[in-house]
Amino acid sequence: MQIGPFHLRNNLVLAPMAGVTDRPFRQLCRRLGAGMAVSEMTTSQPHLWDSAKTRRRRDHCGEADPISVQIAGADPAMMAAAARQNVEHGAQIIDINMGCPAKKVCNVMAGSALLRDEDLVGRILDAVVSAVEVPVTLKIRTGWDPDNRNALAIARRAEQAGIRALSVHGRTRACGFAGTAEYETIAAVKAQAGIPVIANGDISTPEQARHVLAVTGADGVMIGRAAQGRPWIFRDVEHYLRTGIHPAPFSFAQIGAVLTEHLEHLYSFYGERTGVRVARKHVGWYLKAADAPQAGVLRGRINELESGSAQLREVARHFAWLDAEAAKSDAIGEALAA
Repeated sequence: MQIGPFHLRNNLVLAPMAGVTDRPFRQLCRRLGAGMAVSEMTTSQPHLWDSAKTRRRRDHCGEADPISVQIAGADPAMMAAAARQNVEHGAQIIDINMGCPAKKVCNVMAGSALLRDEDLVGRILDAVVSAVEVPVTLKIRTGWDPDNRNALAIARRAEQAGIRALSVHGRTRACGFAGTAEYETIAAVKAQAGIPVIANGDISTPEQARHVLAVTGADGVMIGRAAQGRPWIFRDVEHYLRTGIHPAPFSFAQIGAVLTEHLEHLYSFYGERTGVRVARKHVGWYLKAADAPQAGVLRGRINELESGSAQLREVARHFAWLDAEAAKSDAIGEALAA
């Protein structure tokens, strides 16, 4: 898939998720198969540009090209300034957030709330595209609510403005993440579009990725929540789309190794104190994704620990036990089969 001058290794994109797609997670997903990883949304409010959170979000040290940074806001001039500022700090693609359904974002008329005002959408797109020389992409939902699906109109306006790729989540803003994603609107957008269209929503398995590509005709898929605790989903999907078969699943030992790598990067990136706290939710996601026995036990221990070294020791101990138990189970199964 091509976005501006960037030829991606595949058509699999990590979705931007606030509090999740920080630099350590983006780098891990890229290493495990994602063709592109979009940053957490960064604010267009100038008075927040020098906050510790914003400084971390524009830290792209060591990231592979292309570096895609999402910006959010409702003022065209501020959005243009934010785009320029992020390009100065290394962004190679600017992504505009018009898809976030969170109330705190929509209450200030940003994110998917913008879909209610197509004129303002157009002015923001024009301002940002004119402000930078790098490709600008856009993420939207199918509309404001099920009675007001205007993704087709927004997509036409985006292409007119010079947007280089469009990601569409198959729900309206009113739907949040409830119910199931609908792909008919994405298919209609792709049918009229002259730019790459990336389908998003409820893509949690290789089979679902193949299905969504087939029914929408989209150029790629964007995976968000399904990558939490399972960054190797991109490896799995890439292999399945290429071969039609699943790769060998990760063992508990391999999952433990990926989690350990992730935690070490979190401590380095945030500093130990903050990194230990950020790590807690990730450990829970890994355990849930792995369907690991005694997951609640490890979560409880991790949440009580205050040092990175203690968390790493506990993760190593627990995953070594999980791997040993799995080996015993396999040995019993083989003996019974014989």
